Amino acid sequence: MSGEPRDKKMEEVLKLRHVNGLGARAIARQLSMSRKTVKKYLFGEPSQSQSRSRQRPSMLDSYEPEIRRLVEETPAIRAPAVLERLRTQGYTGGITIVRACVSRLRPKPYRESFLTLDFAPGSVVQVDWADFGFALPGCARRVSAFVMVLGHSRYLYLEFTVSQRMGTFLRCMERGLSFFGGVTTADIFDNMKTVVQSRASGVTVFNARFLEYARSRGFAVQACNPRRGNEKGKVERPIGFIRERFWPGRRFSDLIDLNRQAVDWRDDFANNRVHERTGKVPALVFRSTEQPLLKPLSTLPFDTDDVESTGVSKTFRFAFDRNTYSVPPRLVCQPIVVRANDSAVAAFLGPKEIARHGRRWGVGEDVELPEHRASAVAFKPRARSRELPASLSGLGDIGRLYLKTFSAGSRSIERECTRLTFLVELFGESAVRSAVEEIMRTGHVGCEYIEYVLRHRRHLTPSPAPLRLGDAQLDAIHFREPDLAVYDQLVATRLTLDPGQPPVEPERGE
Repeated sequence: MSGEPRDKKMEEVLKLRHVNGLGARAIARQLSMSRKTVKKYLFGEPSQSQSRSRQRPSMLDSYEPEIRRLVEETPAIRAPAVLERLRTQGYTGGITIVRACVSRLRPKPYRESFLTLDFAPGSVVQVDWADFGFALPGCARRVSAFVMVLGHSRYLYLEFTVSQRMGTFLRCMERGLSFFGGVTTADIFDNMKTVVQSRASGVTVFNARFLEYARSRGFAVQACNPRRGNEKGKVERPIGFIRERFWPGRRFSDLIDLNRQAVDWRDDFANNRVHERTGKVPALVFRSTEQPLLKPLSTLPFDTDDVESTGVSKTFRFAFDRNTYSVPPRLVCQPIVVRANDSAVAAFLGPKEIARHGRRWGVGEDVELPEHRASAVAFKPRARSRELPASLSGLGDIGRLYLKTFSAGSRSIERECTRLTFLVELFGESAVRSAVEEIMRTGHVGCEYIEYVLRHRRHLTPSPAPLRLGDAQLDAIHFREPDLAVYDQLVATRLTLDPGQPPVEPERGE
Protein backbone atom coordinates (compact mmCIF):
# COMPACT_ATOMS: atom_id res chain seq x y z
CA MET A 1 0.00 0.00 0.00
CA SER A 2 3.06 2.25 -0.12
CA GLY A 3 1.95 3.77 -3.44
CA GLU A 4 -1.56 4.74 -2.29
CA PRO A 5 -2.39 8.32 -1.26
CA ARG A 6 -2.35 9.14 2.44
CA ASP A 7 -6.09 9.86 2.54
CA LYS A 8 -6.84 6.48 0.97
CA LYS A 9 -4.72 4.71 3.60
CA MET A 10 -6.45 6.58 6.40
CA GLU A 11 -9.83 5.72 4.93
CA GLU A 12 -8.99 2.02 4.91
CA VAL A 13 -7.71 2.14 8.49
CA LEU A 14 -10.82 3.97 9.78
CA LYS A 15 -13.12 1.58 7.93
CA LEU A 16 -11.49 -1.51 9.43
CA ARG A 17 -11.59 0.10 12.85
CA HIS A 18 -15.12 1.47 13.05
CA VAL A 19 -16.96 -0.79 10.59
CA ASN A 20 -15.21 -4.14 11.09
CA GLY A 21 -14.19 -3.49 14.69
CA LEU A 22 -10.56 -4.56 14.25
CA GLY A 23 -7.80 -3.56 16.62
CA ALA A 24 -4.61 -1.74 15.69
CA ARG A 25 -2.56 -4.96 15.53
CA ALA A 26 -5.07 -6.70 13.20
CA ILE A 27 -5.32 -3.63 10.97
CA ALA A 28 -1.54 -3.39 10.68
CA ARG A 29 -1.30 -7.07 9.77
CA GLN A 30 -4.06 -6.89 7.15
CA LEU A 31 -2.80 -3.71 5.49
CA SER A 32 0.91 -4.56 5.87
CA MET A 33 1.53 -1.39 7.85
CA SER A 34 3.35 -0.70 11.07
CA ARG A 35 1.28 -0.38 14.22
CA LYS A 36 2.69 3.10 14.84
CA THR A 37 1.31 4.27 11.49
CA VAL A 38 -2.09 2.71 12.24
CA LYS A 39 -2.24 4.40 15.65
CA LYS A 40 -1.23 7.70 14.05
CA TYR A 41 -4.19 7.44 11.66
CA LEU A 42 -6.56 6.42 14.43
CA PHE A 43 -5.52 8.74 17.23
CA GLY A 44 -3.48 11.41 15.50
CA GLU A 45 0.00 12.66 16.45
CA PRO A 46 0.20 14.38 19.85
CA SER A 47 1.47 17.92 19.65
CA GLN A 48 4.63 18.94 21.42
CA SER A 49 2.63 20.91 23.96
CA GLN A 50 0.37 17.95 24.64
CA SER A 51 3.42 15.74 25.07
CA ARG A 52 4.86 18.14 27.64
CA SER A 53 1.58 18.35 29.47
CA ARG A 54 1.45 14.60 29.84
CA GLN A 55 4.83 14.54 31.60
CA ARG A 56 4.12 14.23 35.29
CA PRO A 57 6.35 16.05 37.77
CA SER A 58 8.79 13.80 39.60
CA MET A 59 9.82 13.97 43.25
CA LEU A 60 13.40 13.66 41.95
CA ASP A 61 13.26 16.89 39.91
CA SER A 62 14.64 19.06 42.73
CA TYR A 63 17.53 16.63 43.26
CA GLU A 64 18.54 16.32 39.61
CA PRO A 65 21.24 19.04 39.78
CA GLU A 66 22.92 17.18 42.66
CA ILE A 67 22.73 13.88 40.74
CA ARG A 68 24.21 15.57 37.69
CA ARG A 69 27.10 16.92 39.79
CA LEU A 70 27.84 13.52 41.30
CA VAL A 71 27.80 11.78 37.93
CA GLU A 72 30.03 14.39 36.29
CA GLU A 73 32.57 14.18 39.12
CA THR A 74 32.51 10.39 39.34
CA PRO A 75 31.14 8.79 36.15
CA ALA A 76 31.46 5.28 37.64
CA ILE A 77 29.25 6.03 40.65
CA ARG A 78 26.36 3.59 41.09
CA ALA A 79 22.72 4.35 41.86
CA PRO A 80 22.81 2.94 45.46
CA ALA A 81 25.66 5.34 46.32
CA VAL A 82 23.71 8.27 44.84
CA LEU A 83 20.64 7.23 46.85
CA GLU A 84 22.63 7.30 50.10
CA ARG A 85 23.71 10.90 49.43
CA LEU A 86 20.18 11.98 48.52
CA ARG A 87 18.81 10.53 51.75
CA THR A 88 20.87 13.03 53.73
CA GLN A 89 19.19 15.80 51.72
CA GLY A 90 15.66 14.61 52.47
CA TYR A 91 14.86 12.39 49.49
CA THR A 92 12.14 9.86 50.45
CA GLY A 93 11.57 8.04 47.17
CA GLY A 94 12.87 4.68 45.96
CA ILE A 95 15.90 3.66 43.97
CA THR A 96 14.14 2.89 40.68
CA ILE A 97 13.77 6.48 39.50
CA VAL A 98 17.26 7.25 40.86
CA ARG A 99 18.71 4.47 38.76
CA ALA A 100 16.86 5.75 35.64
CA CYS A 101 18.07 9.29 36.23
CA VAL A 102 21.69 8.20 36.79
CA SER A 103 21.60 6.15 33.58
CA ARG A 104 20.22 9.15 31.64
CA LEU A 105 22.77 11.63 33.03
CA ARG A 106 25.86 9.37 32.98
CA PRO A 107 28.35 10.38 30.21
CA LYS A 108 28.32 7.98 27.31
CA PRO A 109 31.55 5.96 27.00
CA TYR A 110 33.97 6.67 24.23
CA ARG A 111 33.49 4.33 21.30
CA GLU A 112 36.88 3.13 20.14
CA SER A 113 37.47 2.94 16.41
CA PHE A 114 39.45 0.13 14.88
CA LEU A 115 41.72 -0.05 11.87
CA THR A 116 41.40 -2.74 9.23
CA LEU A 117 44.45 -5.02 9.43
CA ASP A 118 45.92 -6.25 6.17
CA PHE A 119 48.61 -8.92 5.97
CA ALA A 120 51.06 -9.75 3.25
CA PRO A 121 50.89 -13.23 1.67
CA GLY A 122 52.56 -15.87 3.83
CA SER A 123 53.12 -13.54 6.78
CA VAL A 124 50.46 -14.50 9.33
CA VAL A 125 48.12 -17.28 10.37
CA GLN A 126 45.61 -16.71 13.18
CA VAL A 127 44.62 -19.55 15.55
CA ASP A 128 41.81 -19.87 18.08
CA TRP A 129 39.47 -22.29 19.84
CA ALA A 130 35.66 -22.09 19.70
CA ASP A 131 33.36 -23.81 22.18
CA PHE A 132 30.30 -25.70 20.88
CA GLY A 133 29.04 -27.18 24.14
CA PHE A 134 27.93 -30.74 24.90
CA ALA A 135 27.09 -31.78 21.36
CA LEU A 136 28.24 -35.41 21.04
CA PRO A 137 25.59 -38.06 21.83
CA GLY A 138 26.44 -39.88 25.05
CA CYS A 139 29.69 -37.93 25.63
CA ALA A 140 29.98 -35.72 28.72
CA ARG A 141 32.72 -33.56 27.18
CA ARG A 142 32.42 -30.19 25.51
CA VAL A 143 33.14 -30.04 21.79
CA SER A 144 35.74 -27.49 20.68
CA ALA A 145 36.58 -26.31 17.18
CA PHE A 146 40.25 -25.70 16.35
CA VAL A 147 40.39 -22.99 13.66
CA MET A 148 43.40 -21.71 11.68
CA VAL A 149 43.02 -18.98 9.06
CA LEU A 150 45.71 -17.52 6.79
CA GLY A 151 45.65 -13.73 7.12
CA HIS A 152 45.95 -12.87 3.42
CA SER A 153 43.93 -15.49 1.53
CA ARG A 154 41.47 -16.38 4.38
CA TYR A 155 42.17 -20.06 3.63
CA LEU A 156 40.63 -22.06 6.47
CA TYR A 157 41.58 -25.17 8.46
CA LEU A 158 38.92 -26.65 10.76
CA GLU A 159 38.99 -29.58 13.19
CA PHE A 160 36.73 -30.58 16.09
CA THR A 161 38.07 -32.09 19.32
CA VAL A 162 36.83 -32.89 22.84
CA SER A 163 39.96 -31.56 24.55
CA GLN A 164 42.09 -28.43 24.59
CA ARG A 165 45.07 -29.99 26.41
CA MET A 166 48.59 -29.21 25.26
CA GLY A 167 49.05 -32.52 23.43
CA THR A 168 45.77 -32.16 21.56
CA PHE A 169 46.63 -28.55 20.70
CA LEU A 170 50.07 -29.49 19.31
CA ARG A 171 48.64 -32.35 17.24
CA CYS A 172 46.02 -29.98 15.79
CA MET A 173 48.80 -27.51 14.97
CA GLU A 174 50.75 -30.25 13.20
CA ARG A 175 47.74 -31.28 11.11
CA GLY A 176 46.92 -27.63 10.33
CA LEU A 177 50.45 -26.84 9.12
CA SER A 178 50.45 -30.01 7.02
CA PHE A 179 47.10 -28.93 5.53
CA PHE A 180 48.60 -25.58 4.47
CA GLY A 181 51.77 -27.27 3.30
CA GLY A 182 54.04 -24.68 4.90
CA VAL A 183 54.65 -22.21 7.73
CA THR A 184 53.98 -18.47 7.95
CA THR A 185 56.35 -15.94 9.43
CA ALA A 186 54.24 -15.46 12.58
CA ASP A 187 51.28 -17.15 14.25
CA ILE A 188 48.80 -15.00 16.18
CA PHE A 189 47.02 -16.61 19.13
CA ASP A 190 44.45 -15.70 21.72
CA ASN A 191 45.49 -15.84 25.39
CA MET A 192 44.99 -19.62 25.70
CA LYS A 193 46.90 -21.31 28.53
CA THR A 194 48.72 -23.59 26.12
CA VAL A 195 50.35 -20.49 24.57
CA VAL A 196 50.33 -17.72 27.21
CA GLN A 197 51.30 -18.87 30.68
CA SER A 198 50.77 -15.53 32.41
CA ARG A 199 50.74 -11.75 31.99
CA ALA A 200 52.21 -9.39 34.57
CA SER A 201 52.89 -5.66 34.26
CA GLY A 202 52.53 -5.77 30.51
CA VAL A 203 54.99 -8.67 30.16
CA THR A 204 53.77 -11.80 28.41
CA VAL A 205 55.17 -15.11 29.67
CA PHE A 206 54.76 -17.79 27.00
CA ASN A 207 54.42 -21.51 27.62
CA ALA A 208 57.93 -22.99 27.42
CA ARG A 209 56.86 -26.19 25.67
CA PHE A 210 54.95 -24.29 23.00
CA LEU A 211 57.88 -21.95 22.40
CA GLU A 212 60.03 -25.03 21.86
CA TYR A 213 57.49 -26.29 19.33
CA ALA A 214 57.43 -22.91 17.55
CA ARG A 215 61.22 -22.89 17.29
CA SER A 216 61.22 -26.40 15.85
CA ARG A 217 58.67 -25.38 13.19
CA GLY A 218 60.20 -21.97 12.45
CA PHE A 219 57.45 -19.44 13.21
CA ALA A 220 57.26 -16.52 15.62
CA VAL A 221 54.60 -16.45 18.36
CA GLN A 222 52.42 -13.40 18.86
CA ALA A 223 49.64 -13.17 21.48
CA CYS A 224 46.73 -10.76 21.28
CA ASN A 225 46.22 -8.20 23.99
CA PRO A 226 43.48 -9.04 26.52
CA ARG A 227 39.97 -8.01 25.41
CA ARG A 228 41.21 -7.07 21.96
CA GLY A 229 39.31 -9.40 19.67
CA ASN A 230 39.90 -7.07 16.73
CA GLU A 231 43.57 -8.13 16.73
CA LYS A 232 42.53 -11.62 15.60
CA GLY A 233 39.50 -10.70 13.54
CA LYS A 234 40.65 -12.90 10.66
CA VAL A 235 39.87 -15.97 12.79
CA GLU A 236 36.98 -14.52 14.83
CA ARG A 237 34.85 -13.93 11.72
CA PRO A 238 35.37 -17.49 10.38
CA ILE A 239 34.30 -18.86 13.78
CA GLY A 240 31.08 -16.89 13.49
CA PHE A 241 30.74 -18.13 9.92
CA ILE A 242 31.09 -21.74 11.14
CA ARG A 243 28.42 -21.15 13.77
CA GLU A 244 26.01 -19.67 11.24
CA ARG A 245 26.59 -21.87 8.19
CA PHE A 246 28.01 -25.23 9.24
CA TRP A 247 26.64 -25.90 12.72
CA PRO A 248 22.84 -25.25 12.59
CA GLY A 249 20.81 -28.42 12.00
CA ARG A 250 23.92 -30.59 11.83
CA ARG A 251 23.47 -34.25 12.91
CA PHE A 252 26.37 -36.61 13.66
CA SER A 253 26.87 -39.87 15.55
CA ASP A 254 30.33 -39.30 17.04
CA LEU A 255 33.46 -37.16 16.78
CA ILE A 256 34.73 -39.01 13.72
CA ASP A 257 31.46 -38.40 11.89
CA LEU A 258 31.50 -34.72 12.93
CA ASN A 259 35.04 -34.22 11.59
CA ARG A 260 34.19 -36.04 8.36
CA GLN A 261 31.32 -33.62 7.75
CA ALA A 262 33.49 -30.65 8.75
CA VAL A 263 36.20 -31.64 6.23
CA ASP A 264 33.63 -31.96 3.43
CA TRP A 265 32.10 -28.57 4.26
CA ARG A 266 35.51 -26.90 4.61
CA ASP A 267 36.90 -28.19 1.31
CA ASP A 268 33.72 -28.09 -0.80
CA PHE A 269 32.16 -24.85 0.41
CA ALA A 270 34.01 -22.71 2.97
CA ASN A 271 37.29 -22.43 1.05
CA ASN A 272 35.63 -22.27 -2.37
CA ARG A 273 33.04 -19.58 -1.73
CA VAL A 274 33.48 -15.91 -2.64
CA HIS A 275 34.69 -14.28 0.57
CA GLU A 276 32.35 -11.52 1.76
CA ARG A 277 35.21 -9.14 2.62
CA THR A 278 37.79 -9.75 -0.08
CA GLY A 279 35.39 -10.65 -2.89
CA LYS A 280 37.75 -13.48 -3.87
CA VAL A 281 37.76 -17.26 -3.52
CA PRO A 282 40.12 -18.20 -0.63
CA ALA A 283 41.27 -21.47 -2.24
CA LEU A 284 42.24 -19.72 -5.49
CA VAL A 285 44.11 -16.90 -3.72
CA PHE A 286 45.87 -19.45 -1.51
CA ARG A 287 47.10 -21.63 -4.37
CA SER A 288 48.15 -18.77 -6.65
CA THR A 289 49.49 -16.18 -4.21
CA GLU A 290 50.04 -17.36 -0.64
CA GLN A 291 51.12 -21.00 -0.76
CA PRO A 292 54.28 -20.31 -2.82
CA LEU A 293 55.45 -17.85 -0.13
CA LEU A 294 55.05 -20.20 2.82
CA LYS A 295 58.22 -21.53 4.42
CA PRO A 296 58.70 -25.29 3.99
CA LEU A 297 57.68 -27.61 6.81
CA SER A 298 60.39 -28.94 9.10
CA THR A 299 61.01 -32.67 8.92
CA LEU A 300 62.34 -32.83 12.50
CA PRO A 301 60.02 -34.91 14.74
CA PHE A 302 58.48 -33.25 17.77
CA ASP A 303 56.92 -34.98 20.77
CA THR A 304 53.24 -34.00 20.75
CA ASP A 305 52.11 -36.49 23.42
CA ASP A 306 50.30 -35.42 26.55
CA VAL A 307 52.86 -36.05 29.32
CA GLU A 308 51.86 -36.14 32.97
CA SER A 309 53.41 -37.44 36.21
CA THR A 310 51.06 -39.24 38.57
CA GLY A 311 50.90 -42.09 41.07
CA VAL A 312 49.29 -45.53 41.23
CA SER A 313 46.41 -45.89 43.68
CA LYS A 314 45.73 -48.83 46.00
CA THR A 315 43.31 -50.18 43.39
CA PHE A 316 46.27 -50.39 40.94
CA ARG A 317 44.86 -47.49 38.87
CA PHE A 318 46.19 -44.16 37.67
CA ALA A 319 43.99 -41.20 36.82
CA PHE A 320 44.38 -39.39 33.52
CA ASP A 321 42.10 -36.88 31.78
CA ARG A 322 39.01 -37.68 33.94
CA ASN A 323 39.29 -41.47 33.49
CA THR A 324 41.22 -44.25 35.28
CA TYR A 325 43.43 -46.97 33.80
CA SER A 326 44.93 -50.12 35.36
CA VAL A 327 48.58 -51.14 35.78
CA PRO A 328 50.19 -54.31 37.21
CA PRO A 329 49.33 -54.58 40.95
CA ARG A 330 52.99 -54.69 42.00
CA LEU A 331 53.22 -50.96 41.16
CA VAL A 332 50.75 -49.81 43.84
CA CYS A 333 51.83 -46.44 45.35
CA GLN A 334 54.62 -46.07 42.74
CA PRO A 335 55.14 -42.77 40.87
CA ILE A 336 54.77 -43.20 37.09
CA VAL A 337 54.76 -41.07 33.94
CA VAL A 338 51.75 -41.13 31.61
CA ARG A 339 52.06 -40.43 27.88
CA ALA A 340 48.99 -40.20 25.66
CA ASN A 341 48.05 -39.35 22.09
CA ASP A 342 44.68 -39.35 20.33
CA SER A 343 44.37 -43.14 20.37
CA ALA A 344 46.45 -44.60 23.23
CA VAL A 345 47.44 -44.04 26.87
CA ALA A 346 50.70 -45.59 28.10
CA ALA A 347 52.23 -45.73 31.60
CA PHE A 348 56.01 -45.74 32.12
CA LEU A 349 58.16 -46.60 35.13
CA GLY A 350 61.39 -44.91 34.20
CA PRO A 351 62.13 -45.80 30.55
CA LYS A 352 60.09 -49.03 30.70
CA GLU A 353 56.50 -49.17 29.44
CA ILE A 354 54.39 -51.03 32.01
CA ALA A 355 50.87 -50.69 30.55
CA ARG A 356 49.14 -49.49 27.39
CA HIS A 357 45.42 -48.83 26.89
CA GLY A 358 43.21 -47.44 24.17
CA ARG A 359 42.37 -43.84 25.06
CA ARG A 360 38.83 -43.18 26.24
CA TRP A 361 37.16 -39.84 25.60
CA GLY A 362 34.28 -40.27 28.02
CA VAL A 363 34.16 -39.12 31.65
CA GLY A 364 34.51 -41.38 34.69
CA GLU A 365 35.36 -44.50 32.68
CA ASP A 366 37.46 -47.25 34.27
CA VAL A 367 39.72 -49.19 31.89
CA GLU A 368 41.18 -52.45 33.20
CA LEU A 369 43.22 -55.13 31.45
CA PRO A 370 42.23 -58.74 32.35
CA GLU A 371 45.82 -59.72 33.11
CA HIS A 372 46.08 -56.92 35.69
CA ARG A 373 43.02 -58.18 37.52
CA ALA A 374 44.28 -61.79 37.36
CA SER A 375 47.59 -60.71 38.91
CA ALA A 376 45.77 -58.84 41.68
CA VAL A 377 43.55 -61.84 42.44
CA ALA A 378 46.55 -64.18 42.52
CA PHE A 379 48.39 -61.77 44.82
CA LYS A 380 45.61 -61.73 47.43
CA PRO A 381 46.34 -64.16 50.34
CA ARG A 382 42.77 -65.45 50.44
CA ALA A 383 42.81 -66.05 46.71
CA ARG A 384 46.16 -67.87 46.91
CA SER A 385 44.78 -70.04 49.67
CA ARG A 386 42.34 -71.61 47.24
CA GLU A 387 45.00 -72.48 44.68
CA LEU A 388 47.26 -75.47 45.12
CA PRO A 389 51.02 -74.82 45.20
CA ALA A 390 53.07 -76.55 42.53
CA SER A 391 54.29 -79.09 45.08
CA LEU A 392 50.68 -80.19 45.76
CA SER A 393 49.35 -80.13 42.21
CA GLY A 394 49.15 -83.94 42.24
CA LEU A 395 46.35 -83.83 44.84
CA GLY A 396 43.99 -82.52 42.12
CA ASP A 397 40.42 -81.46 42.82
CA ILE A 398 40.26 -83.08 46.24
CA GLY A 399 43.33 -81.07 47.28
CA ARG A 400 41.74 -77.80 46.10
CA LEU A 401 38.52 -78.63 47.93
CA TYR A 402 40.52 -79.43 51.06
CA LEU A 403 42.37 -76.07 50.99
CA LYS A 404 39.15 -74.18 50.31
CA THR A 405 37.57 -75.81 53.35
CA PHE A 406 40.66 -75.30 55.50
CA SER A 407 40.92 -71.58 54.54
CA ALA A 408 37.58 -70.92 56.24
CA GLY A 409 39.25 -71.56 59.59
CA SER A 410 41.72 -69.47 61.54
CA ARG A 411 44.84 -71.64 61.26
CA SER A 412 47.84 -70.79 59.08
CA ILE A 413 47.28 -71.83 55.47
CA GLU A 414 50.98 -71.49 54.67
CA ARG A 415 51.93 -73.85 57.49
CA GLU A 416 49.28 -76.36 56.40
CA CYS A 417 50.62 -76.36 52.82
CA THR A 418 54.16 -76.92 54.14
CA ARG A 419 53.05 -79.93 56.22
CA LEU A 420 51.04 -81.35 53.31
CA THR A 421 54.08 -81.04 51.06
CA PHE A 422 56.16 -82.88 53.69
CA LEU A 423 53.61 -85.74 53.86
CA VAL A 424 53.55 -86.01 50.04
CA GLU A 425 57.34 -86.33 49.99
CA LEU A 426 57.27 -89.05 52.69
CA PHE A 427 54.26 -91.13 51.66
CA GLY A 428 53.56 -90.20 48.02
CA GLU A 429 50.76 -88.28 46.31
CA SER A 430 48.29 -91.16 45.90
CA ALA A 431 48.49 -92.18 49.58
CA VAL A 432 48.04 -88.59 50.79
CA ARG A 433 45.18 -87.96 48.36
CA SER A 434 43.40 -91.10 49.63
CA ALA A 435 43.96 -90.07 53.27
CA VAL A 436 42.57 -86.57 52.56
CA GLU A 437 39.40 -88.07 51.12
CA GLU A 438 39.03 -90.31 54.18
CA ILE A 439 39.35 -87.62 56.83
CA MET A 440 37.05 -85.23 54.92
CA ARG A 441 34.36 -87.93 54.97
CA THR A 442 34.65 -87.92 58.76
CA GLY A 443 34.20 -84.13 58.83
CA HIS A 444 37.78 -83.19 59.77
CA VAL A 445 40.56 -81.14 58.22
CA GLY A 446 44.17 -80.88 59.36
CA CYS A 447 47.50 -82.56 58.64
CA GLU A 448 47.47 -84.25 62.05
CA TYR A 449 44.45 -86.30 60.96
CA ILE A 450 46.04 -87.12 57.59
CA GLU A 451 49.29 -88.25 59.24
CA TYR A 452 47.39 -90.40 61.78
CA VAL A 453 45.58 -92.21 58.94
CA LEU A 454 48.83 -92.77 57.05
CA ARG A 455 50.96 -93.96 59.99
CA HIS A 456 48.56 -95.74 62.32
CA ARG A 457 45.56 -96.86 60.29
CA ARG A 458 47.39 -97.86 57.16
CA HIS A 459 50.76 -98.55 58.80
CA LEU A 460 52.68 -96.94 55.99
CA THR A 461 56.44 -96.43 56.24
CA PRO A 462 57.91 -93.12 55.11
CA SER A 463 59.89 -93.53 51.90
CA PRO A 464 61.02 -90.12 50.68
CA ALA A 465 61.83 -89.75 47.01
CA PRO A 466 65.41 -89.01 45.98
CA LEU A 467 66.38 -85.36 46.20
CA ARG A 468 66.24 -83.62 42.86
CA LEU A 469 68.48 -80.63 42.22
CA GLY A 470 66.86 -79.54 38.97
CA ASP A 471 70.04 -80.10 36.92
CA ALA A 472 70.06 -83.23 34.75
CA GLN A 473 73.84 -83.73 35.04
CA LEU A 474 73.83 -83.36 38.83
CA ASP A 475 70.77 -85.57 39.23
CA ALA A 476 72.53 -88.30 37.17
CA ILE A 477 75.51 -88.57 39.57
CA HIS A 478 75.44 -91.74 41.72
CA PHE A 479 77.74 -92.62 44.64
CA ARG A 480 78.23 -96.14 45.97
CA GLU A 481 77.74 -96.78 49.64
CA PRO A 482 81.02 -96.29 51.58
CA ASP A 483 82.66 -99.35 53.26
CA LEU A 484 82.72 -98.57 56.97
CA ALA A 485 84.74 -101.70 57.88
CA VAL A 486 87.98 -99.70 57.68
CA TYR A 487 86.96 -97.81 60.76
CA ASP A 488 86.43 -101.11 62.64
CA GLN A 489 90.01 -102.16 61.75
CA LEU A 490 91.36 -98.89 63.12
CA VAL A 491 89.61 -99.42 66.42
CA ALA A 492 90.85 -103.03 66.70
CA THR A 493 94.46 -102.05 65.93
CA ARG A 494 94.46 -99.27 68.50
CA LEU A 495 93.25 -101.70 71.19
CA THR A 496 96.13 -104.25 70.60
CA LEU A 497 99.03 -101.72 70.67
CA ASP A 498 101.04 -100.89 73.78
CA PRO A 499 100.30 -97.50 75.21
CA GLY A 500 103.79 -96.21 74.43
CA GLN A 501 103.83 -97.24 70.74
CA PRO A 502 102.71 -94.80 68.03
CA PRO A 503 99.56 -95.72 66.13
CA VAL A 504 99.96 -97.64 62.90
CA GLU A 505 98.67 -95.83 59.81
CA PRO A 506 96.41 -98.04 57.65
CA GLU A 507 97.53 -98.77 54.12
CA ARG A 508 95.97 -96.65 51.44
CA GLY A 509 93.03 -98.26 49.76
CA GLU A 510 91.95 -100.19 52.86
